[in-house]
Amino acid sequence: MNVVIRPSMPVDGPAISRLVLAAFGDEGPDIVQLIDALLDDATARPLASLVASVDDTVAGHVMFSRAVIGDSGPAVTASILAPLAVHPDFQRQGLGRRLVEAGLAVQAASGVDLVFVLGDPALYSRFGFELAGPRGFRAPYPLSPLYEAGWQVQVLHAARGEAVKGRVKCADALSAPRYWQE
Repeated sequence: MNVVIRPSMPVDGPAISRLVLAAFGDEGPDIVQLIDALLDDATARPLASLVASVDDTVAGHVMFSRAVIGDSGPAVTASILAPLAVHPDFQRQGLGRRLVEAGLAVQAASGVDLVFVLGDPALYSRFGFELAGPRGFRAPYPLSPLYEAGWQVQVLHAARGEAVKGRVKCADALSAPRYWQE
């Protein structure tokens, strides 16, 4: 299997939509709409959008959009990993892992200090994510107790990332309560 991880291009849009619809089922249309909205959202920039291409087929996708912590200003940079999708035909083959690792490397190289995610703690802890709440980071909206363990952070640049705490503000497109509350 020939896998290439690369920045997404506008021409990938329909393929990304198809894989998201396949990966997320009933939630797929909302996730496709979120991706489109993030791509058009100036508050999401800088934005990283990567695809995993398998033999020239877009099989996976991940996005990282800008976030701000409390009143930290430009001294601390942050992003939110969302969404991550792998087409069901390519799941359990390491594509999600490769996408997340490549995305984190892009974030680190671009100077991002903190990366947040709301997701499966068992999955994301493998990449070095830790519970964000005990570190003093609050999600954009209050989380139900069922989802508190999913609110996680990875510190990429400790010198700057350790010095801040507070509520995380995400891009406008991702700030709808439905993405944070059940």
